[in-house]
Amino acid sequence: MLEPRHQTSVEALTETEAAEELARLAQEIAHHDAAYHTHDAPEISDAAYDALRRRNAAIEAQFPALIRSDSPSSRIGAAPEGGFAKIRHRVPMLSLDNAFGSTEFAEFCTRAKRFLGRTEPLVFVAEPKIDGLSINLTFEHGRFVRGATRGDGAEGEDVTANLQTMKSVPDKLHGPAPALIEIRGEVFMTKADFLALNQSQAEAGAKVFANPRNAAAGSLRQLDVRITASRPLSLFAYAQGESSEPVATTHWEYLERLKNWGFDVNPLSRRLTNETDAEAFQNQIGQERSSLGYDIDGVVYKIDDLALQRRLGFVGRAPRWAIAWKFPAEQATTTLREIRIQVGRTGALTPVAELEPVNVGGVLVARATLHNEDEIARKDIRVGDTVVLQRAGDVIPQIVSVITDRRPPDSIPYVFPDTCPTCGSNAVRPPGEVVRRCTGGLICPAQRVERLIHFVSRPAFDIDGLGDKTIQEFYNEGWLHGPADLFKLPEREAEIAAREGWGKLSARNLSRAIAARRTVPLERFIFALGIRRIGSTNAKLLARHYGTFANWRTQMVAATQVGSDERLELGSISGIGPTIAEELTDFFGEDRNIAALDELAAEVTVEDAARADAADSPIAGKTVVFTGTLETMTRPEAKARAESLGAKVTDSVSKKTDIVIVGADAGSKARKAVELGVRTVTEAEWRELVG
Repeated sequence: MLEPRHQTSVEALTETEAAEELARLAQEIAHHDAAYHTHDAPEISDAAYDALRRRNAAIEAQFPALIRSDSPSSRIGAAPEGGFAKIRHRVPMLSLDNAFGSTEFAEFCTRAKRFLGRTEPLVFVAEPKIDGLSINLTFEHGRFVRGATRGDGAEGEDVTANLQTMKSVPDKLHGPAPALIEIRGEVFMTKADFLALNQSQAEAGAKVFANPRNAAAGSLRQLDVRITASRPLSLFAYAQGESSEPVATTHWEYLERLKNWGFDVNPLSRRLTNETDAEAFQNQIGQERSSLGYDIDGVVYKIDDLALQRRLGFVGRAPRWAIAWKFPAEQATTTLREIRIQVGRTGALTPVAELEPVNVGGVLVARATLHNEDEIARKDIRVGDTVVLQRAGDVIPQIVSVITDRRPPDSIPYVFPDTCPTCGSNAVRPPGEVVRRCTGGLICPAQRVERLIHFVSRPAFDIDGLGDKTIQEFYNEGWLHGPADLFKLPEREAEIAAREGWGKLSARNLSRAIAARRTVPLERFIFALGIRRIGSTNAKLLARHYGTFANWRTQMVAATQVGSDERLELGSISGIGPTIAEELTDFFGEDRNIAALDELAAEVTVEDAARADAADSPIAGKTVVFTGTLETMTRPEAKARAESLGAKVTDSVSKKTDIVIVGADAGSKARKAVELGVRTVTEAEWRELVG
């Protein structure tokens, strides 16, 4: 389930906050891409997923210098899974941008016209957007030779044998065809076939599917092709990849070629001679949607002229010449039985509504997200209420409103808990955020397994042999409660060797891998703790600033006191700031976290942070502050140079500051340095000092 987050306006973000949020968004979107495309098990709604991508795009537009190499804007889908051979697409299978109303569609048309420098109407082909699995079919000299899933857009899974079992995939194209052509479409399952499949699955005691899309994807991606052959799969063709020769001048003409070659094309597709006809078509299909034999979640509008498509090209992961206009969510009413609190991996307390089961758009819904405590208060949602429910993006249900006329007379407002329902630790809500979080951290059972998996990951302690399943297995056995217990596993080597799937050699290798990681650099140690917002970059900043584990621990405990010099110093470290400082002090404000930390420190040796060039540096160990405008270098360059020489760079002046470098137009920091008697130097003096 999507974890709700407060979103600061993009304009109000600092560069550090923007970089941190882009890193989080890249990780979160990649996770949901894998859930949807690779595992056929989406965890969030289409609308929520689209919101994540929009947020990422807005931040990148505001901070183009921060665009990451793993940016979601340059990635489509998810990497293919390991069970199938891989096929690289000759032309990438890109995704589509979305519109959620007539205004956004009109903006899309305006952008396309502006790009083309034209004012005349655009001709579109409108195709209902099938909710299935995208496929790329390669034909050579008219014969089907291989087929692949979309995968990550560049490379997909080889499902050729599975596709050959489908009647709607022709073995040979009818009539003249290019020597090589990639034909693309959507594999789907009709509603009737889906219900029949689920009934037979239930009768056999096998897995039932959540919706037709999951059923289609799961049926096609079977290692045993006999299972695929037994499943009722269909295909609509609608797009082209690589072709050795032109086959059409318009998209509408291409669809006609597909039908002549023997493919099924969605019969509801229409050619619109003017973009203003799109809204009427959208409304028409929206009204017919529930009576269709298959699921659709919108309409795709493509500029018909292929020459214009080539001129428009692509931006990021999406074409400039096509857009998916999504439908609004379907709704129903039901009764809210109970509000239950889930504790997520990062400690977020997420309220979930337990509902009287109700059918919404063909799916039986019994639970819905309530997002956060503000949302509950804003809508005044109470146990026993009759509520209006919708499937946002047709996946994750949410409560839209309460029908107060049907409210029970003894109803009372819901009070959100201020302690964790799992471990009893304080649940705090940082200023400016909507999410309340458990501060239990290392000792909260709801967070333990995920934190332990993070702890042994490659950027952290990097312990070979301790994968996700092994961590879960040992946790279920009662062997793991906190990170320190990982280093006690060698004491159980004989027990591990006797377990199913293990043996003496694998157990011995695990013990050796654990022993090899009993010494760890301070930055990896800090990162491994899984404190919110402390990624590898911030862990390095903290390690470099505090130098040793003992000093870091002492300073963090002292920093829990509001107004202390240690709290001021922590918040002023360049790149850290008050928000991250708050996460650290929340963590160290829990006595049980400190106890778990000390238990871990007793099991390992934490190496001091390395200080490059510090041995003969005149500023090694010094705390420096830059203020004013620098003329011979940029501020980031100056900070990086100081840090490389072993200095600690902070953004505020205090009694602990050693040097303040004063540039042009310096203000309050320079004055405060004088008041405190802190040494000040000019930019020229600084350059001479550091050589």
